[in-house]
Amino acid sequence: MAKNTDIRYRNQLLYSVFVRDYGKNGTFKDVEQDLDRIRSLGTDIIWFMPIHPIGKIGRKGSIGSPYAISDYRAVNPDFGTINDFIQLTDEIHRSGMKCIIDVVYNHTSPDSVLSAEHPEWFYRDENGKPEAKVAEWWDIADLDYKNPGLWDYLIKTLCYWAQYVDGFRCDVASFIPLDFWKMARAAVEEVRPGAFWLAESVETGLIQRIRGNGEYCLSDSELYQAFDACYDYDIYNELADYLLGKGPLGKYLDRLNLQECIYPENYVKLHFTENHDRIRTAALVPDFRNRRHLLAFTMFQKGISFLYNGQERSAAAFANIFEKEPIDWTGPDLTDVIVKMKKIKKSEIFAAGTFFADEVRDGVVRAVYTRGEEKIVGLFAIGGGSVGADTGLPDGPYRNLYSGEEIYVFQGAVPIGEDPVIIGNL
Repeated sequence: MAKNTDIRYRNQLLYSVFVRDYGKNGTFKDVEQDLDRIRSLGTDIIWFMPIHPIGKIGRKGSIGSPYAISDYRAVNPDFGTINDFIQLTDEIHRSGMKCIIDVVYNHTSPDSVLSAEHPEWFYRDENGKPEAKVAEWWDIADLDYKNPGLWDYLIKTLCYWAQYVDGFRCDVASFIPLDFWKMARAAVEEVRPGAFWLAESVETGLIQRIRGNGEYCLSDSELYQAFDACYDYDIYNELADYLLGKGPLGKYLDRLNLQECIYPENYVKLHFTENHDRIRTAALVPDFRNRRHLLAFTMFQKGISFLYNGQERSAAAFANIFEKEPIDWTGPDLTDVIVKMKKIKKSEIFAAGTFFADEVRDGVVRAVYTRGEEKIVGLFAIGGGSVGADTGLPDGPYRNLYSGEEIYVFQGAVPIGEDPVIIGNL
């Protein structure tokens, strides 16, 4: 783990914004107009998916992927001007939030500024043609980190943006040398002390595939030497399998519990049920009640909570990042779940306590934080109806921190209805 990582990130909420699909016009101004609502969710950090211009050669779709960047040091003119972006970051800071931007340093578009000015900085096949190591990413060209000049250029670029933003989400960080990330973090620290670094770590299967091809790929454990937080891809497939009826809930919970044992003591995981690369939760879990419980459980987990724009209104359409498809804000509202869970998660036990989760009935999760004599227990019916479930707590009256209602534990159990149950002896 980065030695100076603050475990209080575990109390925080990160909200992802894809500017292109945001608001009426898909501009920085549209996001600025919605900052009060974003903040009201309990958001601490806004993550902007790539804000840079997109290449024209080899585009996927009519607009192209925001991850096929043509110029790291400019903003996409469709979103506005650099001054518009700076004003947006100023307003974010005035509202008490922070913001980070996407860093896409594994590759550029084939017609990028760097490909024109420094073609020697690109990975090439045996015929000398620039290419991507992942075949399905045919709209980009991979950078070659054997070139010291590339390191210097990219780090200077990070320091430029660090004048305005509070950190970086680093795309497929696993493919880039660990020493680069360490050097970059040290340089940015001089410009923006305490910057937040989020790694898009990759699935275990992809690690095996890339390494099996003789290429470089970092595990989560290695990335934690330079980053504050890593993605949840080490357990996402097991969650998706359960929600699709392809695997047991217990397997997912076992993988979740393993995080507590295999990562450094101050590890921070980004916990999510959807993002721009994965199916929307509303499509995966059509039952609104179960979706509410799942969101509450995800936010209850040990780590920083994550929302993808539109998730709070049950947006169900898959995020097509190659086209402009405005977010549907008309679905069932999950805002109350988010606000309640964020308030609960401010407690210190969520940052400093130990975490364990198990399945106490079919589709019902019991998750427990322990810190000395303090204990908090959450019960979430993510795959079932109204049931009674064992708490592991002494009998007696408790207050459900989620609903505010008094609840009685009898023979160790409580009923679970429309709302999750969160009780303890804090």
